[in-house]
Amino acid sequence: MNNTSKIKFPFDLKMAQFIAIVFLIIIYSVGILGIGVFKNEEILSLTPMNLLISLAVIISFHSGSWGKLGIIISTCFLSGLLIEILGVQTGLVFGEYQYGPILGPKVFNTPVMIGVNWAMLIYAVGSTVNLFFPSWKIWIKSIYGAVSMVLLDYFIEPVAIALDFWNWSGLEVPIQNYVAWGIISFVLFLLFFTSFKTESNKVAYALFILQCLFFGALNLLLNI
Repeated sequence: MNNTSKIKFPFDLKMAQFIAIVFLIIIYSVGILGIGVFKNEEILSLTPMNLLISLAVIISFHSGSWGKLGIIISTCFLSGLLIEILGVQTGLVFGEYQYGPILGPKVFNTPVMIGVNWAMLIYAVGSTVNLFFPSWKIWIKSIYGAVSMVLLDYFIEPVAIALDFWNWSGLEVPIQNYVAWGIISFVLFLLFFTSFKTESNKVAYALFILQCLFFGALNLLLNI
């Protein structure tokens, strides 16, 4: 089987990308309005579905080897989930924290969807870095990606706490959390850029921007 085969669309690639980006804009806009403006708990309960849909949409436009993609997505998913389980059970990785019910079914008190979140963000940020800086050395791109992940997490944390995605034992998010995010992301980005040296994905880039806008808007709307 040719592992570079892609999903076939009944129209050209640019139109397919446009439709996918508009679709993502719609669902994230609904999320901002439903959660931030109307405080709709039913919209909030759709978070796991949103993560799955977002990941499915962006990988549909992957331009490189699908065999490698499967390995990278699986590695990011399993690594993220296992590290989060270790973190929840021991408090040694990110600090003392616990997950609420929003992200769905759990394994050892850790939502399975958190692995999907790790895979989605690593792919989206990695594709974005490759889009703008394809010629950079792998380790430089990995540092850039890790810094981007930490900055995004800085905006995610207040929203996640306010909406009971997870909660910290202390009053503030520990610096340890951001350090751990940076180190883990850096390692995963090394794997990503080793497999995909220049492959980019404009839909994944759009998703990364939407993630930033989504959590930035909720920080303002929820008065955090």
